[in-house]
Amino acid sequence: MLRVIIFLPIFFLFFNFSSASAQSKIQQKELKEHVSFLASEKNKGRYPGTKESGKVVKYICRNFHRAGIENFGGSYLQPFEARLWIKKGAAAPPVVKTCNVIGVIPGSDPVLKHEYLVLGAHYDHLGMGGPSSKDPDTTAVHFGADDNASGIAALLEIGEELAANRHLLKRSIILAAFGAEEQGLLGSKFFTAYPPVPLSKIKLMINMDMVGRLNTEKQVYVNGAGTFKGGVKLMERLGPELDLSPLVHAGGVSGSDHVFFYRKNISAMGVHTGAHPQYHTTEDRAELINIEGMKAVCEFIYKAVIEVSNGSSPIEFIRQD
Repeated sequence: MLRVIIFLPIFFLFFNFSSASAQSKIQQKELKEHVSFLASEKNKGRYPGTKESGKVVKYICRNFHRAGIENFGGSYLQPFEARLWIKKGAAAPPVVKTCNVIGVIPGSDPVLKHEYLVLGAHYDHLGMGGPSSKDPDTTAVHFGADDNASGIAALLEIGEELAANRHLLKRSIILAAFGAEEQGLLGSKFFTAYPPVPLSKIKLMINMDMVGRLNTEKQVYVNGAGTFKGGVKLMERLGPELDLSPLVHAGGVSGSDHVFFYRKNISAMGVHTGAHPQYHTTEDRAELINIEGMKAVCEFIYKAVIEVSNGSSPIEFIRQD
């Protein structure tokens, strides 16, 4: 069972906002650096509740701060407890402390700035393996470069570009790095149960989970684009501008952190670059990431955020069966 933890590590309290160093363009070099760090051997697969997971949280906070991304109430952290999955028949599952990392870029419109878009990705992975691994009896680092170091790298780079160009935003943007996704979407479940702003003010969630393996056909998959008016046409239109071939679906909201937003009647899209044989194995490594393709996907998502943020029409939820 999840519950709120009110204790916040004191050294995070100075992470507020103020930074003039945010860059205005997404950089391949920085995407590569983010993925290399997140999916490094020393981070041991970013398993919830470990010191390595804590290092990743600090890294995300540090990058939010440097980009000039603000926080809620003096900290980027939204702590919660996660009950971990274990092999069938094992002892009672452990409960660990983990957190979401949440930042915000306020919009500039006096009315629309009170509406929010959430751009999210999960930062955790499988650690040394376990029941979710394709090789559940193997104990070795599951690096999770595509799943989901790629999504967090995209979140950091898109967030930095949005912060540098905040004057272009009418609606506000919440950036959310979710914890414990691999344990049952626990971070996004907690976020939607204890949101930093009223759920009625969140108009769209865009989730990035596995965006680092763009194929030679340059296909980027978008699910849930029909959950708000004009979403399908928007995502189809933006692809060719960036030499991408988007495969856009009106529905198909499943499998990752946008699910709990959809269940709360919030428009929600999931973006990814497709499955591959390295998924949930020890071979999902940084050297397999298509950095150039990932940059194009980031620009695709950035443009979508800008357009939706500035749209004059109300963003209303459309259920897709």
